[in-house]
Amino acid sequence: MTDPEARPYVIERRETVARTDTLRVGILTLAEGQEVPWHYHSEVTDTFYCLEGVLSVETRAPRAQHLLKVGESCAVPEMTAHRVTGQDGGRARFLIVQGIGTYDFCPVG
Repeated sequence: MTDPEARPYVIERRETVARTDTLRVGILTLAEGQEVPWHYHSEVTDTFYCLEGVLSVETRAPRAQHLLKVGESCAVPEMTAHRVTGQDGGRARFLIVQGIGTYDFCPVG
């Protein structure tokens, strides 16, 4: 488990919409070639809402790829490894709701 405020990856922009001890809401922008690398959360579900571009949310166990167009969403439950990119490495912007529970970012090799 890592420090919840640590940023183990670089993205173009990160905006905080709301944050409590058990819920986080933000808007993230991925420039071309950027990603939120493989990781999981011990307690929180990540719910993604695509705002710009086509968002790729990949999971392991179960292995799946969700391609979200503007206005579409998907949820990744706790303890499920996932990574997020723009489709084919392109630019993407999305709203993410993380909760309910204590946030952590556990990298997956």
